[in-house]
Amino acid sequence: MTITDRDRVVAEAEMKDQPRAVRARFDRRVSRVVIGLDNGLELTFPPRLAQGLEQATPEELGNIEISPAGDGLHWPAIDADLYVPALLQGMFGSRSWMARQLGGTGGRSRSHAKGAAARENGRKGGRPRKLANG
Repeated sequence: MTITDRDRVVAEAEMKDQPRAVRARFDRRVSRVVIGLDNGLELTFPPRLAQGLEQATPEELGNIEISPAGDGLHWPAIDADLYVPALLQGMFGSRSWMARQLGGTGGRSRSHAKGAAARENGRKGGRPRKLANG
């Protein structure tokens, strides 16, 4: 993703009052990334939730760099980056990556209503075939 000068200026203005990362580590004992913020808050999450960290080894996760502004985290061994303000908003990757994660979760969900709808659709012959345009 390319960041323009304008994007950087806007981000810096938004970051003015935002918490900044002052320390970061990977806790092997509980398999969590732990980020300490300058306001005393600690953010902890499993690496499987973050884009680029899903398949990383504990050794790779253990080497975390904090950007000079405290707004970004970088894992050099796997060339992965996360934006701290986005993490605070629950965004653990790009919009398209997050959409795929949420779509996969929704597709796996099970409920009485979803099961009943699938059975009813099956009685009607299933999902209609897509017609090729052309």
